[in-house]
Amino acid sequence: MSSRVHACEHTVEVAAPAGVVYGMLADAARWPVFLPSVVHVERLDFDGVQERLRMWELAGEAGAGNPGNPGNPGNPGNPDNPDNPDNADAGAGAGAGAGADAGADAGVGGVLGGRVGSWYARRVLHPDVRAVVFEQEDAVWPGSVTSGVWSVRPAGEAECVLGLRQERGLAVAAADGAGARREAEADVHRRLAQVRRAAGRWEQWDELLLSFEDRVRIEGPAELVYDFLYRIGDWPGRVPHVERTGVCEDVPGIQVVSLDTCAAPGGRTVSTRAVRLCFPHAGRIVYKETLTPELVAAHSGEWSLLPDASGVTVVAAHQVMLRQEAVARVLGAGTGLLEARDHVRAWLSRASTETLGLAKWHAESTVRRLR
Repeated sequence: MSSRVHACEHTVEVAAPAGVVYGMLADAARWPVFLPSVVHVERLDFDGVQERLRMWELAGEAGAGNPGNPGNPGNPGNPDNPDNPDNADAGAGAGAGAGADAGADAGVGGVLGGRVGSWYARRVLHPDVRAVVFEQEDAVWPGSVTSGVWSVRPAGEAECVLGLRQERGLAVAAADGAGARREAEADVHRRLAQVRRAAGRWEQWDELLLSFEDRVRIEGPAELVYDFLYRIGDWPGRVPHVERTGVCEDVPGIQVVSLDTCAAPGGRTVSTRAVRLCFPHAGRIVYKETLTPELVAAHSGEWSLLPDASGVTVVAAHQVMLRQEAVARVLGAGTGLLEARDHVRAWLSRASTETLGLAKWHAESTVRRLR
């Protein structure tokens, strides 16, 4: 086994202004909505120029992603839902690591089960020249480092050239060297393609993207509320709109979940899949849907608990990107994006509010029985 460094650099034309593309690269917290393979990003430190991140990413069939780079375009999409080309299949395995203030909660990662990876990344942002310099290290195998730079060069008012240079340490047997180099090259091409695709929708972002929260106040201990939200496998017997769940938790705190729910208008059954990262000490569960309903191109969210002296406030946060091409097919010809936004928000809010209400009943009734 030998250790080598492979360097490669490629560019791609993007149908979006340079400032838009740079802003997308710089704002890592939004990658789960923009980039199918990114599950979650935590900013650990930031001084205005330099930042330290931890991120979790679905690994494509061609190999694991690298954390300084947004997404893993090698993940071709979910074959179970051909109408959803943006879906990324998390498979049956479980994955990686923990976040900023909850690092010990969700297991630590690399690529576990071949499906979810976790890395640390240091980045330096250069908005003046539209460049992001990064160095990233595997959370499980320190010393496995990838470094590089994203660059964005204007090529007109609404076009730019996106570049990615990457240097990756390759620990490979001599016979595998050529294959590892080919995969490193292919990885750069895939990442460029994924950013290009997401940025190409920039003119519709204001209509396609929506973020919202639902809150409930609970007069009970945060531990009981968290336990209810964590035990998603029990929801079919507790939450009326959940018909079936399947939960795989090969690594403690990392759940790969499949659900059949009837919260959609008309009560029809909708199947989804998600990766959930559970941080009990921080009172948080973050998730990314990897198989989404037809109207939804991307959906990530978080359950967070805000305890105080007399109880806890629970927040269900959602970040959604609509699938524009599905609106007429699902809601009927002539339906606009504004109506589609209202439809999706009402649907998701109804489901999360019902779940929060039942978490409240569970915690408060348990407290009453113990008195």
